[in-house]
Amino acid sequence: MIVPYADSHLPAVTDLSRAALDLPEDAGEIEAILGRLLSPPPGRRTVRLVDAEARGVVFASVRDDDPTIGHLDLVAVHPGTRRQGIARDLVTAAEETLHGYGVREVRIAGNDPSYAWPGIDVRYTPAVCAALALGYRQDRTGWNMTVDLASVAAPDEAGLEAAGITVRRAGPEDTDRVAAFAREHFTGGWPWELQQSILRGAAGAVAGCHLAERGGAILGFAGYGALRPTLFGPMGTMPAARGTGIGEVLLRRCLRDQHAAGLLTAQIGWAGPIAFYARTVGARIERVFLMYRKAR
Repeated sequence: MIVPYADSHLPAVTDLSRAALDLPEDAGEIEAILGRLLSPPPGRRTVRLVDAEARGVVFASVRDDDPTIGHLDLVAVHPGTRRQGIARDLVTAAEETLHGYGVREVRIAGNDPSYAWPGIDVRYTPAVCAALALGYRQDRTGWNMTVDLASVAAPDEAGLEAAGITVRRAGPEDTDRVAAFAREHFTGGWPWELQQSILRGAAGAVAGCHLAERGGAILGFAGYGALRPTLFGPMGTMPAARGTGIGEVLLRRCLRDQHAAGLLTAQIGWAGPIAFYARTVGARIERVFLMYRKAR
């Protein structure tokens, strides 16, 4: 039997998700992953269902900018109870609820700005098989890049100083203007992510945001920890200020913060441009994700 998720299910859902998501990158951060999915941006429509015996869970949501598109954010079945139709029943129930909300297409892909993964990690073979069996078709590929934080050198800020550019860590008083800057110069959910990075960092979490400014005007930003402690991003520099070295300085500042917090590695989520990260901090593609979709 499928029942709505309730707060009382969290311990069991945490345990079964940790068992199902057994890659070290996920198992070690399952509390943060669930916490993020359970605290989406305001107004996001969600579907949360569990198997009555706590053998499986599905979290789904409606896309913020297009209510005809839904996302499967999390599907997990305890390894000891697979091949019993639990995943199929959960996903079918979630799809039916989403369709009742007006969704015409369901995707297995990150519903940014608040998501767990870009898609299905290629190492989760049972999940890939389940997606195909449920009628989803692969349409895109994404990846995360891994950074060895111990190897990240301190940023050289002399060039920026000579150009009259200052860099600093953003505080809670900066949240609105940072969000406004990101909204003006970039698309997507970056304003919300940056606000989360700043506020979570101010509250003591492994999160934060660094800014580059000239004459009091923001030129660029880089954040980390909005979704979970090991994730770096988003990062952006306004077009007129690109090529000044702002990106490298802000990137190194954030990564060194993560290292100072005790992390050994960081993930550059849904990474691009690959060459910049590889050249600047030795990042390497390590997690590859397959994205799927199914029209009604």
